[in-house]
Amino acid sequence: MSTLFDLHPDNPFDSAASRRRSELLDDLNPAQREAVTHVGAPLLVVAGAGSGKTRVLTRRIAYLLGERAVHPGQVLAITFTNKAAAEMRDRVSELVGRRSNAMWVMTFHSMCVRILRREAKTLGLSSSFSIYDSDDSKRLITLVARDLDLDAKRYPARTLAIHISNLKNELLDPDAAAAQAGDDLGRKVAEVYAEYQRRLKQANAMDFDDLIMRTVELLQVFPDVAEYYRRRFRHVMVDEYQDTNHAQYTLVRELVGTDVSESGVEPAELCVVGDADQSIYAFRGATIRNIEDFEHDFSNARTILLEQNYRSTQTILSAANAVIARNPNRRPKRLWTDSGDGEKIVGYVGDNEHDEAAFVAGEIDSLADQGAANYSDVAVFYRTNNQSRVFEEIFIRLGLPYKVVGGVRFYERREVRDMLAYLRVLANPEDTVSLRRILNVPKRGIGDRAEAVVAAHAERQRISFASALRETIDGTVPLMNPRSAKAITGFIELLDGLRELVDAGGEVADVLEAVLERSGYRAELEESDDPQDASRVENLTELVTVAREFAELNAEIAPPDAADVVVGDAEAEAGVPAPGSLPAFLERVSLVADADSIPAADGGDGEADSGVVTLMTVHTAKGLEYPVVFCTGWEDGIFPHMRALGDPAELAEERRLAYVAITRARQRLYLSRAIVRSAWGQPMANPASRFFDEIPAELIDWRREAPSRGFGESSSQRTATTWGRKSSFGGDSAQAGIAAGGMRTTSFKGWKDTVALKLDVGDRVSHDKYGLGTVLQTDGEGPRATATIDFGASGKVRLMLIGSVPMVKL
Repeated sequence: MSTLFDLHPDNPFDSAASRRRSELLDDLNPAQREAVTHVGAPLLVVAGAGSGKTRVLTRRIAYLLGERAVHPGQVLAITFTNKAAAEMRDRVSELVGRRSNAMWVMTFHSMCVRILRREAKTLGLSSSFSIYDSDDSKRLITLVARDLDLDAKRYPARTLAIHISNLKNELLDPDAAAAQAGDDLGRKVAEVYAEYQRRLKQANAMDFDDLIMRTVELLQVFPDVAEYYRRRFRHVMVDEYQDTNHAQYTLVRELVGTDVSESGVEPAELCVVGDADQSIYAFRGATIRNIEDFEHDFSNARTILLEQNYRSTQTILSAANAVIARNPNRRPKRLWTDSGDGEKIVGYVGDNEHDEAAFVAGEIDSLADQGAANYSDVAVFYRTNNQSRVFEEIFIRLGLPYKVVGGVRFYERREVRDMLAYLRVLANPEDTVSLRRILNVPKRGIGDRAEAVVAAHAERQRISFASALRETIDGTVPLMNPRSAKAITGFIELLDGLRELVDAGGEVADVLEAVLERSGYRAELEESDDPQDASRVENLTELVTVAREFAELNAEIAPPDAADVVVGDAEAEAGVPAPGSLPAFLERVSLVADADSIPAADGGDGEADSGVVTLMTVHTAKGLEYPVVFCTGWEDGIFPHMRALGDPAELAEERRLAYVAITRARQRLYLSRAIVRSAWGQPMANPASRFFDEIPAELIDWRREAPSRGFGESSSQRTATTWGRKSSFGGDSAQAGIAAGGMRTTSFKGWKDTVALKLDVGDRVSHDKYGLGTVLQTDGEGPRATATIDFGASGKVRLMLIGSVPMVKL
């Protein structure tokens, strides 16, 4: 492969090499070029949305290797998702070739796993430790809380897990947690925390928060280890720095160093990229202080602003600038572009959420019919996941292809988790949570009582659950009945046979196939009459495919040239899983982040997503971009969220969230709200989002605005508008609306002369979704009018009668 640095970088006088280095910088704007070529002091690159931060990071790495002759093994680049890390690796590889394979370009958690496996003996760990995700952690916390006789309703496992995670993010161990506990909940959390950590150690496992916390501990407690990594990583880069929490911030400082060490090692060259205006993960523990105080934390730091946007039109950017400017105490920054003003933002006010969803669906259908956008060019954003339902219903009715991001992900499905639990036990026999998950899956005669007897024996003898299970074979576990003992013996023999296959070097896919066959798991599903079990078999087949692709991918990866391998790496790799091995596969699966399941905006994840509208929350949309974006539910109490209305700090975060939503759009942006929205089964009238008032009026083209009448006025006194460009109440614009932006794939004929239904008890109705029904009860008037209707097999449903309810009175 030809790269910018085919010639040796140590020859700066070679004219071809100089020309290639010039090409590396020529297409950058002045601020980007300055960030790429900066040398020395810690660097903060404040990268506005769409300002080319990934290009800056990758070009900076290439510049380090080419112009400054930095060894590839001295470069560490940290991102937040595997997808971002893969993109960065690919871009750098295009520039510098195979040399990039010697660099560490990975997520925080992947980096920590790699360090911890290498340094496991230093911390008294086994390098084959399991990684528990949030579901595994909650399972173990549930067991701990139950054994401590805690009331599950008063101290639910989810609450305990959140508190323990927060403590770990603040780098507080169980003793520190107990010392600072000021109330009953704090004391109970500290008690559970201590026992939870003991059981994690016994199971040779760590949760996600442990990965960072233990790495920080390693670097702080063992100076020689810290010095090794500071000598090795002379150039550290961190992406999305505004999303770091306290533990990640401390980890970066420990890796880089702040002073010259006793042996004369200078602090590494640090470059962080981020945007305080896009800090939206406070609920995950991220602290905006890390980026706001960067210049204070690193006294000689340099800051470079990237304000030129390469994504959106100026109209979209002007709206984003106007909204975020209302936040106090922020660094002034205004995004701009030279690509023109573009289309105005389209505003729409629906009678209710069904009306709003119908407008969105009609616009998408119209854009697709006109060839103005493919379905894969479109994204629909909402503030919370429960808002997706109304869009899904109308998309299904109209036949619009869509995908909801944030549903049950592949690796969270029960059957997939069951198989991964088998594989984890084969890789780490002491993994208690995984072992107890599969003990009677599929059913093999080991009931809850037998499991409790083994657990009690393990606790009594202070041994692991796995060891207690094996003692059952010897008959040394009291109160175990012979039938259960026989079933446990068969289970252990199954695991021993499968482990022989692993030890013999069998590929992950072959081991997985053996688990499915020998355990009887697949046979049980195939014999089931439940149609869901058929889809579970398909998911397991897909998991086998994933395992085969993993082996093929590792076989294709070329190792770095010998000259690019860091001295001492061979010895340090002793605890790292071999490429393509079962531990390596489990590590990769464990570290898949939420954002890694998001389909590419261009349908790049495969043909299945090439014509699909994407529905997601704004939080999930961070880092993505689409030609057409619909931001829905812009009402005070929805967006901004109700809990933020009385808290200035939370309201500032909601405003940053709105800024993120607006700047995802490249060409067309739609903002919509509903006058009335159902919540908790009741119609709620929310005022327009305050963010509307913060956008200059001249930037918005209102397709439909809120009526000037009061809420008490009957909705039957007016007719609704069409979906046309500038339709008016009661005007002759139904046909124009359908031509310009109406729903052409449905029999619905626009809004002209559409009035709210008036129903009485006993009336018969026909609903597009629920079918024929009888009115049982009516409540309210005008926009608050509702009816409870018995739809027979579809059940009893309460519906709002205002606007576009797809129902007729018979």
